[in-house]
Amino acid sequence: MSKADKIFKEMCKDILENGTDTKDEIVRPVWTDTNEKAYTIKKFGVVNRYDLREEFPALTLRKTALKSCMDEVLWIYQRKSNNIHDLKPHVWDEWADEDVSIGTAYGNVVGEKFEFKGEQIDQMDYVLKQLRETPYSRRIMTNLYQFHDLATGHLDPCCYSATYNVTKDAATGKLVLNMVLNQRSQDVLAANNWNVCQYAILLMMVAQVNDMIPGELVHVIADAHIYDRHVDAIKELLGREEHPAPKVRLNPNVKDFYQFTTDDLIVEDYVAGEQIKNIPIAV
Repeated sequence: MSKADKIFKEMCKDILENGTDTKDEIVRPVWTDTNEKAYTIKKFGVVNRYDLREEFPALTLRKTALKSCMDEVLWIYQRKSNNIHDLKPHVWDEWADEDVSIGTAYGNVVGEKFEFKGEQIDQMDYVLKQLRETPYSRRIMTNLYQFHDLATGHLDPCCYSATYNVTKDAATGKLVLNMVLNQRSQDVLAANNWNVCQYAILLMMVAQVNDMIPGELVHVIADAHIYDRHVDAIKELLGREEHPAPKVRLNPNVKDFYQFTTDDLIVEDYVAGEQIKNIPIAV
């Protein structure tokens, strides 16, 4: 059975049983349909580990749209865009302005140039360069939480940093690429497995173009929360049957990060429970 399902169920049970209810706190989010305050049950400092050498971490309790996950990753780290028309999923529509932009956030931040050893470079190109030239460096990361961009961005980044770390496979001697994903805040029902899968795919892409094995994804969530309107849906998921994880791989012929498309993601044997429809979103 899928290890991602077990991790998800354990996390949700822990939040519901041991989390903090925010109903007595001053909260920012509101429900889009009523404009009422959106309260949560939250847990501080959740850490989940997924080993891509064992299986791809997709939920089978309900299906995660993997190609849409990949498209958002490409939008941020490859296309480096803040224009929602450059993105097929509609996940950012609520935050776009009249120019269909989310401002100085996400892809816009990744694409900002900075000087590194006399060269103008952006964050993703820095990662790719460092992994090629100094793979054992402990300084290989992207960080979307740039304070000078927050005032003109339409949402502070939730998944804000990815730290890449290289180890060696003892059996083959090949390099293994691992990642720590830091997230300041997460809507567990709406976004947990979406974020896990999209950064697993990002890890797979970066590993492939550097001839490395994709290894561990460690997901650190500062504030993992279940909204009050989501509790019943979470409880339903907790009672669902688990299935084996799908087989997920990339087109092995792609050797340039900037040549990947969603057509290069190959998903096989993805059996999952019924989708939960009309999830209310707080903004």
